[in-house]
Amino acid sequence: MKALLDRARAFRTRPDFDSGEFRKLAEGQYPEALFITCSDSRVIPALITGARPGEIFELRNAGNIVPPYGRPGACGEAATIEYALEVLGVQDIVVCGHSHCGAMGALKSGDDLSALPGVDAWLRIARPELTSVLETAPDDPSLPEVSQGNVVNQLTALRSYPVVRQRLDSGRLRLHGWYYEVDTGFVYELGDDGDFRVHAA
Repeated sequence: MKALLDRARAFRTRPDFDSGEFRKLAEGQYPEALFITCSDSRVIPALITGARPGEIFELRNAGNIVPPYGRPGACGEAATIEYALEVLGVQDIVVCGHSHCGAMGALKSGDDLSALPGVDAWLRIARPELTSVLETAPDDPSLPEVSQGNVVNQLTALRSYPVVRQRLDSGRLRLHGWYYEVDTGFVYELGDDGDFRVHAA
């Protein structure tokens, strides 16, 4: 923790801080995309995409899960999606799953999560739509089939939001499915045929 604090205290002394870029950010944000991904500390959207401050609007949670529209009670995911589209006007949404995902691993192994009731309740959102993949996917610690299947399901959940449907229907929004391989750095993109492929640089 000390190293993190030391770097935070020294942040504004970095040479690029004096470039004026950060002061300009105070005028507002105009991100190009909403990036929905896992809270996993190994997945760093700005590092993966090379995005500068202000370029991506992030939504992170365990397992990059998008609760279906209309669930009762307040929902941070719904609020973030609405804000990104209605206020910030983003035109692209990326749902990015990743290899070696703890949330997907818990679903695949059928772990007893009774000691983690919050985690259990959260993963229950994703479990039903993943049932067939969970039953057929091989026991691979990187969990590509499960994580990629989850990305496809979360894109479907996104389409349940009226604000998303309206923009898709009018051509003002594009949805993207990505799978990030932690140990190689490869980013796979979901194609129109339903397969994930490494993007050719």
